[in-house]
Amino acid sequence: MRQFINTRETLVTEAIDGMLRTAGGRLARLDGYPHIKVVLRTDWDKTKVALVSGGGSGHEPSHAGFVGQGMLTAAVCGEVFASPSVDAVLAGILAVTGKAGCLLIVKNYTGDRLNFGLAAERARAQGLKVSMVVVDDDVALPDLPQARGVAGTLFVHKIAGALAEQGADLETVTAAAAQVIHGAVSIGMSLDTCTVPGSPKEDRIPPGKAELGLGIHGEAGIEQVDFSTARDAMTMVVDRLAPNIGPGPHVALLNNLGSATPLEMSVLAEELIRSRIGDRIRWLVGPAPMMTSLDMRGFSVSLLPVARSEEAALVAPVVPWAWPGCLPVGAVPVAPLPDGLAPIKPIPSRNAATHALIDRCCAILIGAEADLNALDSKSGDGDTGSTLATAARALTGALDRLPLADQTQLYRAIGQELSQTMGGSSGVLLAIFFSAAGDASAAGRDPIGALKAGLDRIQQVGGARPGDRTMIDALFPALEALPSGLAAAARAAREGADATARITRARAGRASYLAEANLAGHNDPGAEAVARLLEALSQGAVSGLA
Repeated sequence: MRQFINTRETLVTEAIDGMLRTAGGRLARLDGYPHIKVVLRTDWDKTKVALVSGGGSGHEPSHAGFVGQGMLTAAVCGEVFASPSVDAVLAGILAVTGKAGCLLIVKNYTGDRLNFGLAAERARAQGLKVSMVVVDDDVALPDLPQARGVAGTLFVHKIAGALAEQGADLETVTAAAAQVIHGAVSIGMSLDTCTVPGSPKEDRIPPGKAELGLGIHGEAGIEQVDFSTARDAMTMVVDRLAPNIGPGPHVALLNNLGSATPLEMSVLAEELIRSRIGDRIRWLVGPAPMMTSLDMRGFSVSLLPVARSEEAALVAPVVPWAWPGCLPVGAVPVAPLPDGLAPIKPIPSRNAATHALIDRCCAILIGAEADLNALDSKSGDGDTGSTLATAARALTGALDRLPLADQTQLYRAIGQELSQTMGGSSGVLLAIFFSAAGDASAAGRDPIGALKAGLDRIQQVGGARPGDRTMIDALFPALEALPSGLAAAARAAREGADATARITRARAGRASYLAEANLAGHNDPGAEAVARLLEALSQGAVSGLA
C-alpha cells in the first residue's frame, strides 16, 4: 500500500518534528534522536506531580498529542507498535520529575510494563519518587489473565492530569488513576486491519465481516462477525460492554481507530446514545481519533462511571490539541422551519391507476439503484442510483398522503416531496420539473403539455440542453414521442440515453468537470435512469400521470 512516508526508519522522528513545529513553543523534544524520542512541556517547573506516559508509535495523536497543561507532562515514543527503551523512559522521567514525584501511566503490554518498570526502578535508585499504574481496560478477551490497555488510558491521562495541575500530591494522583483504571472498560471493532509502514497488509477480515475486540496493534479480535449497519455494529459493542458497567452515570469515549470518516463516527455516536445503555451516558468525549491504530477502519468505545470529582476533572479545560473535550449529552434540538418553508400538506385523495403508476415508477428506480450507482461511478461520484432510490422510497411512503385524484395538485405535491427528500442537483431539478408541471396543469395544459412545460423550466434554470450529456438527452425525445404512445417514448428515451455514451464533452452537470476519457463509452446515468423507467413502464403498460 502506498503511504506518505520517506523511510520506515525515519517515520517517527520526522512525524514528531512535524508536530512540534506548530506547537507554539509549548512543547519540545529531548536531544536524543533517534533512540530517545521524548516530547515534553516547556512550561514545566517540577513543583507538581509529573505525568509520563507513552509506548509504541502508530496510535497518534496518542501519546504526544496529549502532552500539555492539564494532561501529560511528557510522552515517551517508541517505534511503530514497539515499546520505547528503558533509557528513553528514564530520560523522560529525569527531564520532568522534581520533589513532587512522577506517575507513570502504562498500557498493559509486556514490553511497556518491563521497560517503564525498570526505568522507574532506576529513577527511584537516583532518589526520585516514582509510582506506576497499569491500564487494563479492554474487555474483549474476558479469559485473558492480563487485559490489554487501550483507549480507556485517556481517562487516566485526563483525570490524573487535572489533579496534578491542581497541585495534588503523588499519592492522591496515583490513587485517582488507580480508581479510574478499576472502572474503565473498552472494546473496539474494525472492518479492516491496519497497514504497518514497510510491511505487507494483512487481509484477514473478509468482505461482509467485521472483527470485534481486536487490539490497537492489529491483534486479532475475539471473533469475526457479520457486518451490516452501524446500528448492528454498535449493538454488538454495547452487548460486550453492558455486563461490565453499573447503573450510575457514565462518560463514554468514542474513538476513531484511524480511517473511519467523520460522517461515520457521527452516526456511531448517535447509535451509542440510542443504544440500551444510552440513558447511562451523561457525557461524551469525541467522536475523534484519539488512540488510533494507524489506518485501521474501525472504532472503539470506552466507558467510565463518574462521580462529581471525576466529572470536574474530565471537563476541566486543557491545552493539548488532541483532547476533543468532554461534553454533556442531551436531546437533539429541533427548531421550527421559517415561515413559508413549513410543508403544506395537500388534501389526500384516491385514484387507483395513479397510485399504481407512481408505485411502479418508484419500484423501478429502487430496483435500478445498484446499476445506476455503478454507471455513475465511471463518470461521477457513484450516487445517482442512491439519490433516485431515496426519493422513490420517500415517495412510496407518502402515497397515501398525496392528492392522487387531482392532477394539478399531485404534480405540485410530488415536487414538494422531492425538494425535501431528494439530495443533490437532481433533486432540485426534478422538484422544479414537477412544480412547473403543476403550474402548467393549473393553466389548462394537458398532461403531456404540463410535463413539457416542466422540462422547459428545468432547461431554463439548469442551463442544460439536448446534447449536453444529461438526463434531458433522454427526457426531451421521450416527451416529444409520448403522443405516439409509451412504447414510442421508451424507444426515443433509449436512443437518447445511448447517444450520451458518444458525447465525450459534457456541457452541464457534474460530468462537465471530467476529462473526455472518463466519459467515452458510458451512458449518462440520469439519461439511463429515464430510459430504464420508460422501458419498464412500457412493458407493464401502466397508465396514470400521462
